[in-house]
Amino acid sequence: MRIIAGTWRGRRIAAPKGTLVRPTADRVREAWMNIVRSELPDALVLDLCAGSGALGLEALSRGAAHCDFVERAPQSLRALETNITTLGAAERSRIVRADALRHVAGLAAGAYDVAFADPPYADETARQLAEAWQAVPFAHLLGIEHPSTVSLPGGSDTRRYGDIAITFFR
Repeated sequence: MRIIAGTWRGRRIAAPKGTLVRPTADRVREAWMNIVRSELPDALVLDLCAGSGALGLEALSRGAAHCDFVERAPQSLRALETNITTLGAAERSRIVRADALRHVAGLAAGAYDVAFADPPYADETARQLAEAWQAVPFAHLLGIEHPSTVSLPGGSDTRRYGDIAITFFR
């Protein structure tokens, strides 16, 4: 995996080991970042179900001021810590070891400018995050990756990339 654009363009980042992790493909991440690029300069970003941190690190590379990475899996946390250190992003990052749904339950409306979520496809986390945002819109813009066969409630825009979809909430 690599950072696609910005100050860290071309830098490689580590993916978590194991079969439970499904990193966002470069072409999908590039399209996602192009959609939100006008929101990123100086933004406070939230990366839920962060995994390697690729989405949040890409946002930092493109000018976001700070990113909070929320992850609970030990192998993902190790990769995330390595990636933040490798890129020298520690001063602009915070790792929160927590369940994404529990974390957002404690957030106020507008706590973040931009939020990314790439939850496991095998459970209902994507739908639950969408519902949590509808109850308390914790970011001005939320993008959730999910299988293209699934529709999320209340999204304002869904983009499909083969088997993958990203639904945006504004």
